[in-house]
Amino acid sequence: MSKHKHTTDQAGRPQSGFTLIEILVGAAVMLLLVLGTLFLYMRSSQISVDQQQFTKLQHDVRSAMFLISRDARSAGVGLTPDIAGFFIEGEDGFGPGPEGSDSLKVLGNFDDPLFLIIEKYQGGGGGGAATAFLYDWTLESAPYDCPDYYENRMVLIISTQCPGCFTFRYIPPNSVFGCGSGIEHFNMQPGQSDLNPPGGLIDTGCAEACWDDAIVTLGQIKYYWLDTTGSPGDYPALALTVGQKGYLGEPQTLYLTTIDESTGAGTMMHLPLAQNIENLQFQYNGDLDNDGLLDGWMDWDPSWTGNTVIVELIQQIRIQVLGRTPEPFKHVSKAGSSTTHLYRRPALANSPVMAQDDYRRRFLLESTATIRNMSLDLYNTGARH
Repeated sequence: MSKHKHTTDQAGRPQSGFTLIEILVGAAVMLLLVLGTLFLYMRSSQISVDQQQFTKLQHDVRSAMFLISRDARSAGVGLTPDIAGFFIEGEDGFGPGPEGSDSLKVLGNFDDPLFLIIEKYQGGGGGGAATAFLYDWTLESAPYDCPDYYENRMVLIISTQCPGCFTFRYIPPNSVFGCGSGIEHFNMQPGQSDLNPPGGLIDTGCAEACWDDAIVTLGQIKYYWLDTTGSPGDYPALALTVGQKGYLGEPQTLYLTTIDESTGAGTMMHLPLAQNIENLQFQYNGDLDNDGLLDGWMDWDPSWTGNTVIVELIQQIRIQVLGRTPEPFKHVSKAGSSTTHLYRRPALANSPVMAQDDYRRRFLLESTATIRNMSLDLYNTGARH
C-alpha cells in the first residue's frame, strides 16, 4: 500500500501529501527531540550551578585557612618569650549547635615591629594614668610618623626588671611629645579593651619601679570564631548587634574579631572573613608533661585557660576548616554509601558526624601550624625560654 495519498490539481496533474497519522508521528518525534535537548540543557545547567557553588565554597575555605594558619604560626611575633603563656587561648565548643565549633585567640605584634624603651615611668598607681619618658632619640629614630602613628593606639608594656610584669595601656590623641625636639614621652590611660587578651592578660599590678627600662610594643589580639546560628544572643561575651561593628547575623560565617583602634575606645570590630563555613576545630600538641616527647593532639582543656605554665608548652595547633555549599546539590546520586558521608558533616576532632545526608557538598582543609615564636627573643633582651 502506498504511504502517500494521491490527488490531482485543477490541471489534472497528480499531487501527493502526508496523512494525519504521518503528521502526528513526525510531531511526536520532533517533540521528543526538543524535550531531550531541553533535558540535556537543564541537566547541564544544574551541574554548572552545583559546580559554581562548590568552587566558591573551596575559595571560602582556602581563604579562611590561609588567614587562621598564618596568625596561629605567628602567635607571639614581636613579643618577648617572658609572656609566652599569653600567646594563645582556645575554647572547645565555643559555638552552639551540634557542630560544637571551637575558637582561637592569639596575641602578637603582627603588623609593625614596634620596640620602644622606657627610661623613666611615672604614675600608674592603682591602674591610673601614667607617663612614660623614653630614652633620647627613641621616637626620632623610629621609622614611623610621629606623633600620628603612636596616638590612639593600644600598647603592651613588658617589664625587663620584674619577671611576670606586663600591662596594656592606651595612648590617647595629643599625648605624644618630643617628636622633633624636647623630652620624648607619652601620656597613657589604663587599657581600654572590650576583648580580653589571651589568659586574661590586662595589668599585673606591679610597682612603678618595675616599668623603668620596660619594652613598649603593640599587643594586637586576633580572635577567630564561627557563627553557626546567625543569632547574636548565642554569643553573649561578644555583645553582638546585627549591622553594627561588622557583624552580619548570617549563619556559617567565620569572623576575625579584634580591637578597632580607629575609635580609641577599645571597642571590638568583627571582620567577616568567609561564609559557608560549617565547622571550625582546633587541637593542640606539646610536651605538657615535660617528658621530652610530644603528647599528641588534644582538645583545649578549660583548665589551661590562664595557666601560663601549660600554655607556653604548646608547640603546634591543628586547624580544621569545613565548608558546606549553601544549597543542596541539584544533581546527586541518592544511592551513595552511608560510610562515605559525601553529603553529610563528617566527624572532626570531638565534633560528631551528622546523622543523615542533606545533599550539600562539603570541602575540608586541615593544616598544622607550628608556633614559631615561643623560643625567639627577637629583641635580644637576654630573656631565656
